[in-house]
Amino acid sequence: MTKIITDEERINEALTRGAEEVIVKENLEKRMLAGKPLRIKLGIDPTGSVLHLGHAVVLRKLRQFQDLGHQVILLIGDFTARIGDPTGRSSARKPLSDKEINDNMKSYQKQAGLILDMKKVEVRYNSEWLNKLDFKELVILSSKVTYAQVSQRADFKERIKNDQDLSLQEFLYPVMQGYDSVALKADVEIGGTDQKFNLLMGRQLQKRYNQEPQEIITCPLLEGLSGGDKMSKSLDNYIALTEKPEEMYGKIMSLTDELIVRYFELCTDLPEAEIKSIAAELKGGKTNPRDLKMRLAREIVKVYHGEKSATAAEDYFVRTIQKKETPTDIKSLKLKVQSLNIVELLVQTGLASSKGEARRLIEQGGIKIDGEAVKDIKKEVDLSKEIMLQRGKLQFIKVTV
Repeated sequence: MTKIITDEERINEALTRGAEEVIVKENLEKRMLAGKPLRIKLGIDPTGSVLHLGHAVVLRKLRQFQDLGHQVILLIGDFTARIGDPTGRSSARKPLSDKEINDNMKSYQKQAGLILDMKKVEVRYNSEWLNKLDFKELVILSSKVTYAQVSQRADFKERIKNDQDLSLQEFLYPVMQGYDSVALKADVEIGGTDQKFNLLMGRQLQKRYNQEPQEIITCPLLEGLSGGDKMSKSLDNYIALTEKPEEMYGKIMSLTDELIVRYFELCTDLPEAEIKSIAAELKGGKTNPRDLKMRLAREIVKVYHGEKSATAAEDYFVRTIQKKETPTDIKSLKLKVQSLNIVELLVQTGLASSKGEARRLIEQGGIKIDGEAVKDIKKEVDLSKEIMLQRGKLQFIKVTV
C-alpha cells in the first residue's frame, strides 16, 4: 500500500501553487493532514489528438497528489465527447463521431504519461456507466437538478437571453459530468476555472446520492504564446507536450515578456522562492527578458525531454536564430512528383498537420522557400530541383524529386 505523505509544506504547495480556488480548502487540508488516501479525479474529453502545456497545468496538479500517495483517476470522457462540452460556447458544439473519439483516445494516455506515473493511475471511461443508464434512470438523475440551477450557468444564461438555440443534451452535459463523480466516488476533482460550474455539479449530485461531496480545485487557464486567449490548438497558439525539443524551445522563446513569470509558475518545477526572485529581476529590469526566456525554455524542455535534449535545443536555437546559421542536420525528403501545391506540400512534409493549418501558416507569412516568403496558397512548387522549405524560424526540410 502506498504511503500517504502528510508533510504540511508539500500539502500547502499542492493547495496553492497553480491553484486558482479550492472548495472547501479547510476540509481538504484536514483530510490530507489526516493521512487518508483520497480519490482525485481529472476528466478529459477526447476532443483532439494533442495535449499541450495548457492541459499540463491540471495534469501537473494531479501529479502533485499522486506524489503525496493519493489515488489519481484520469477519466476519459468518451461518452460526453459525443455530446460536446458547451462550456464557454455561444452555439452548440458539433458532436464527435465514434471514429474521431477512438482516434483521439489512442494517444491520450501516452501523452499523459509524460507527466503522470501511469502504472499508478486509475484510467476510466465514462461510457462504463453512462452507456448503461436506461431512460428511467436518466429521468431520476435529471430530477436531482433543477432548471433554475443549470440555466444560471453564464454561457447558458447568455444564449437564453439572446434567444439562441440551447438543446436539452447540452443542458444534460454538466449533469452527466457531475454523475461521473458519483460513479467514481471522487473525493476531489481538479479542473480549469472554466469548469467550475460542472465541478460544483459533482458536489451537488454526490449529496443527492448520499455521498460525501467532493472537494474542488480549479486551476488557471494558461494563456497562449501571444497572450490574451487561452492556449488552444484551434488558435494555433499552443505548445504540444510531444513537440520536438528544438521546436518547443523556439516557441517558448516567442512568448511575450508578460507571460514569463506565469509560465515559470505553471509549467516548471522551479521552487516558488526562485520564481519570486525571477519576477523581481524582471520587474526591476536587472535581467534581459531574453535570458529569462532562455532559462524558461530550458526548464520546460527538460521536463518533457530531459536535460541533455534541453541543452541541445538551446544550442540549436543559438545557432539558427541568434547567429542566423542554417542547420547542418536538416532532414531531406524525396517526393515522386515534379511539382506540388504548396498546401499539399506542407502536409506531406509534416510541416503542417492539416490543409487548414497549412493555409493559416501561409497567410500569416510563416512559410518560406529558399528564404523567400510564400504568400499564395495556390502556388505550385517546382520540385525538379532541391528546395529548402522552412516553417517559422526553426523548422527546415529539404525537398526534391
